[in-house]
Amino acid sequence: MFKPKGPACQSCGMPISKDPMGGGTNADGTRTREYCSHCYERGVFTQPNITAAEMMLLVEGKLRSMHIPGFLARKWAREIPTLRRWRNARFAPPANRTSANELQPRA
Repeated sequence: MFKPKGPACQSCGMPISKDPMGGGTNADGTRTREYCSHCYERGVFTQPNITAAEMMLLVEGKLRSMHIPGFLARKWAREIPTLRRWRNARFAPPANRTSANELQPRA
């Protein structure tokens, strides 16, 4: 239900087709369609220390700010740990965080 066509960012789940930059950039400046420009820039993650649980909160908060119903925002955010960046990472709850509002998006 409501699955985007085409590739999605393997860090946050955003459809690459919705990325105004068309994807992140590799170290050599070429575009990658594996990660979006919000998550991956110049060959490195923009938030290298964020956990999957924190990313889930960030994504849910962003979706809610876009007026996506809460049940859909939670459903989509729960898919974060299945994305390539997080598959081998140990899933841990966010430390001392209680809401998506406490996570700040990249400027």
